[in-house]
Order: sequence, then C-alpha cells, then structure tokens
Amino acid sequence: MRLSRCLASVTVAVALVLSLPYEAMPHTRVKTGEPAPRQLFGAECRTTVSGSHVVAYCHNPYADTDRVALHVECDRWWDLDTDGAPVDTGPAMTVRLTGRCWKEVRSVWISHQKG
Repeated sequence: MRLSRCLASVTVAVALVLSLPYEAMPHTRVKTGEPAPRQLFGAECRTTVSGSHVVAYCHNPYADTDRVALHVECDRWWDLDTDGAPVDTGPAMTVRLTGRCWKEVRSVWISHQKG
C-alpha cells in the first residue's frame, strides 16, 4: 500500500515538471545577464527622386564594408523595375547610385549586405 502511495506522488511530481513550459525550466548553458554588444553596421543613405530619375548617396561611417544596391519600383505596370548592381562601400566612403523609370517612380529602397 505504501509503495503505491509513494509511486503516485512521484508520478504526479514528474507530470507537473513535464507540464512546465520550456522557458520556466532552468538551463545551465543559458547566460542571464547583459546581452552581447550590438555591432554597428550599415551605410547611411539619402535618396532623391526627380521625375523619373533616382539618385542615392550612401556614406559608410563604420569599419566594415557595406555592399549597397539601389532598387527602383516604377509606377506603370509596363515599366520595368530595376535592381542595381551591388557596390562595395568601404570605411569612410561615399558612393553615388543612380536609377530611372520611363515614367513615374513608385518607390525606392537601398539593400545592405556585409561585404
């Protein structure tokens, strides 16, 4: 009789531990404390749209090379959208990117990638 009571309490305890969410259980490999320092990366870009022409200037103030590319989405359905070739922007460098549509420009954005 005692064995079944002991087994029942152990079974309930194991069931309770297994039903806890993963985050609630302590883990030995997880470090609690300050997060890793954020690494600074990415060129600062300014874009200008004048009619159907787009000009972007990107300046990289950081030590890592940033590969930037200009993307232009045209407003008309028949006008081809363009994705410019990636350009490496080294530390303390400024690059000029250009693009255009035949008619109006709908949107412009710059993509960044570590070089």
